[in-house]
Formats: sequence, structure tokens, C-alpha cells
Amino acid sequence: MHALPRGLRWLALGIGLLWAAPISALGLVAGCAGMAAGARPRLQAQRHCLVFHGFPWGPGGAMTLGNVILDTGHTLERHCNTYAHDAGLCKEPPIAIGDHEHAHVLQTMALGVLFLPLYFSCGGVSVRNRFERAADRYAQTGQGWWPWG
Repeated sequence: MHALPRGLRWLALGIGLLWAAPISALGLVAGCAGMAAGARPRLQAQRHCLVFHGFPWGPGGAMTLGNVILDTGHTLERHCNTYAHDAGLCKEPPIAIGDHEHAHVLQTMALGVLFLPLYFSCGGVSVRNRFERAADRYAQTGQGWWPWG
């Protein structure tokens, strides 16, 4: 997106935000519910999202719904293993959770309401899921968030 002129980048960002809005609305509802139990919202413009830190429900880690990240921790800068590493397929260095989740934000901005059905049809939260592998790749290299790349 950086190869585009500045005006076109803003237009593409605006279209992506609108295209992802129905899924982001689900994230906002969940995030606001989490605020009642202590979650704190914080805008992260560089990642095009609103993050709810200290989200009280879930197994740990973070989950992205559109332009909303529900984070059980207090910062997205902490590290975690890649899906392939945890599955024993290879040894890889840890990645930043925030970079992984940012890939899902970008995926949703590109695919809009198609993101969730495509994500789950590719295997859901699993090493087999091309969306998760692409998010891990993006967190490792800063490139390659598109799941069919």
C-alpha cells in the first residue's frame, strides 16, 4: 500500500475500514462488554485498529475481529511462538503478537465480510490455516500477509 500516492493510500484505507466495518462492529460489541470487566481500549493508528487490552475472556493471547483486537494481555509487543513452531513442524524464533494480529486486520480490510467464512473454511485456529501461516509470515518478515501469496 505504500507504493500508492498518499491520496490513494488514504482512499484505500477508508475503503478497507468500511469493507471491514461489519466484522469490526462484532469486535466493538465484544470489546465494550469486556470493558465492564476491566478491558481498556487504545487506538493503534499504525496498525489501523482499536485494541482492547486486558480482555477478560479467552484462553490467552489475542483475537482480531475486523479493525478491533481483543487482547488478554497488557501490550501487543509481547512475543509468542508461530503456529508451525508449536505444531513441531519447524523451529522458529518467537514473533510479536501485535504484528501477527495486524496481518489479520489487513486480511479483513481486503476481504471484508468474506474474511470470517474464508478463515473458518481454511481450518479455523490451526497450523493448517493459510490465514494463520500468512499472519506468522508477516510477523516474521513484515511482508506476505495475503493468505494466497
